[in-house]
Amino acid sequence: MAPFDIVPSACPHDCPSTCALEVERISPTRIGRIHGAKANTYTAGVICAKVARYAERQHHPDRLDVPLRRVGAKGVGRAAFVPITWEQALDEIAEQFQRAAQRHGPEAVYPYYYAGTMGLVQRDGIYRLTHEMKYSRQKSTICVSLSDAGWQAGVGVMRGVDSRELAESDLIVVWGGNPVATQVNVMTHVARARKTRGAKLVVVDPYRTGTAEAADLHLILRPGTDAALAVAVMHVLFAEGLADRDYMARHADAPEELERHVVGRTPEWAAEITGVPAETIREFARLYGRTKKSFIRVGYGFSRSRNGAVSLHAVSCLPTVTGAWAEKGGGAHYSNRTIYHIDNRLIMGLDLKDNSVRELDQSRLGAVLTGNKQDLGDGPPVTAMIIQNTNPMNVCPNTKLVQQGFARDDLFTAVHEQFMTETAAMADIVLPATTFLEHDDIYRASGHTHLQVTRKVVEPHAEARPNHFVISELAKRLGCRHKGFAMSAWEIIDETLKLSGHKDAQSLYDARWEDCALDFETTHFLNGFGHPDGKFRFKPDWAAIGPDIDGLPPLPDYAPIVDLASAEHPLRLVTAPARQFLNSTFTMTPTSRQREERPTILLHPEDAKRFGIADGGEVDVGNKLGVIGLHAKYFDGLLPGVVVIESLWGNADFRGGLGVNALVSDVAGKPDGGAVFHDTAVWVRPAA
Repeated sequence: MAPFDIVPSACPHDCPSTCALEVERISPTRIGRIHGAKANTYTAGVICAKVARYAERQHHPDRLDVPLRRVGAKGVGRAAFVPITWEQALDEIAEQFQRAAQRHGPEAVYPYYYAGTMGLVQRDGIYRLTHEMKYSRQKSTICVSLSDAGWQAGVGVMRGVDSRELAESDLIVVWGGNPVATQVNVMTHVARARKTRGAKLVVVDPYRTGTAEAADLHLILRPGTDAALAVAVMHVLFAEGLADRDYMARHADAPEELERHVVGRTPEWAAEITGVPAETIREFARLYGRTKKSFIRVGYGFSRSRNGAVSLHAVSCLPTVTGAWAEKGGGAHYSNRTIYHIDNRLIMGLDLKDNSVRELDQSRLGAVLTGNKQDLGDGPPVTAMIIQNTNPMNVCPNTKLVQQGFARDDLFTAVHEQFMTETAAMADIVLPATTFLEHDDIYRASGHTHLQVTRKVVEPHAEARPNHFVISELAKRLGCRHKGFAMSAWEIIDETLKLSGHKDAQSLYDARWEDCALDFETTHFLNGFGHPDGKFRFKPDWAAIGPDIDGLPPLPDYAPIVDLASAEHPLRLVTAPARQFLNSTFTMTPTSRQREERPTILLHPEDAKRFGIADGGEVDVGNKLGVIGLHAKYFDGLLPGVVVIESLWGNADFRGGLGVNALVSDVAGKPDGGAVFHDTAVWVRPAA
């Protein structure tokens, strides 16, 4: 008899893979290793190392045990809190929300959340409370606003080629992503294509990532210049007869206009902007143009720039120029999250949604909490918050302003968390939260096509409670009447599935997953792209996507609207994700911390010499927003003038107590907002 059970689950983290999991359950309260489900054709038995060792997080001695009330200073941590009961905690939160609404109106309350779990019930139930109480709504911009805008501009619908077709490709281009670290399953299918078809792997990225190390060709470019590279590739495709004019005539809006437009966008022109040699651009363009079964895995990273939507749109044009969409194993994939047709009305309380209630930009939280009138509009200041599934003191741009906002004496904050994060340390009430292994939920993927339902694997740690419990209990105290608050999470999952035309919850759980893949003609847009005329748009209607369109080009082109290097700030900074972390989720687990070692800036040796930086030496990195302290490492896998800080280490892990997001502006990307984490100019000096 085995010493443990194997229990199915799904990874909840903010990663496109949403891996199908098999969990070793050692007892009703303890787990062992976690494995990928071999029977799932996307996960294929492979998961990232950080989730494989999730027991380190699940059973970490620092997990929150009981509700806490702060009695000391903000930011101190556990020593500033005393235990209270759940009844006391929930009563106090409800009372503070009522008090805020009585003083300033309901918009003074701001429920703030994001993707610490991607489960639909536990993540999105906070909307139901927001909508019924008319609290300030959230505009969720921190992750995909810019990439969504860029994809939508050309393709017109949020879906693409099935990722499993990577295995049938002859050329795979990973553009602006590092799946070795952030989406390991992509590499499984890349490996199959290389083994069975001799496929080539090309990576486009500002530095030599783990994925780039595995590539046949790595195009190292300056951050924010991806559109220039894509347009120069189009120039070569048209000039050398590698463009599929017949395909474009049937499926695109303005191919002749595009061809005229790119005549002057030569590889030499792009080389000046991108730093990629002109001959390397030609080599890539010819490889891409001569390989019909070419698959672009569109990443998120290169969109996190003021011109990110423009860059992503330009890249999405490439398979339309070559007609690669028509081939099995050809085309592109960005996200498949809309293929499941989930009816979210019950989960989110959409029947109560009032569009006249103001919407606050989550990426500009510092500006919101410090009373910026442009962000608050005609509404009141935010004086009460509940925060779930995110750690804004660490992950939001413009850290110093965020810290200033949370430090307000008149701001009441409740944080529902698994650990005493930097955000929880600023709270008045902290509530212990369950992990994904301790509650029920439903998951759709963006990187593949499987819908999954999960049940609790182990009993909750101590007094930890799920998000759904907290929201429902607050709703009762606040007088909410929506039926979702009186239902269990499982009942909501079951009814949502039935409303959405899927099988019932138990049947889906028993089946492990439902493959919602669409047919070939639909996924390859042979029966039309997502715009009313069915045509791919080389000429996007940016105004239909967002209001901020100044500087956005009418055709794919480089838009120099980024935080350009200058004499004062001569280096361009990329804040890439570290392999062992996922935002701030794994920054407390010992193996992840040990393997990442310490906060480090990767610096080209030429720049190190230029600024007098020693390899391994302590440096200050700064701009007008702040100064951070960390160690330098010589690294020749990037261009001079570009630096990389892999993170997300906590603020306290940096000398001086400020982390990398202290340098990142909270300016909204164009055309409809979005955080610009990879669009920052800085200086670097030996530590003072």
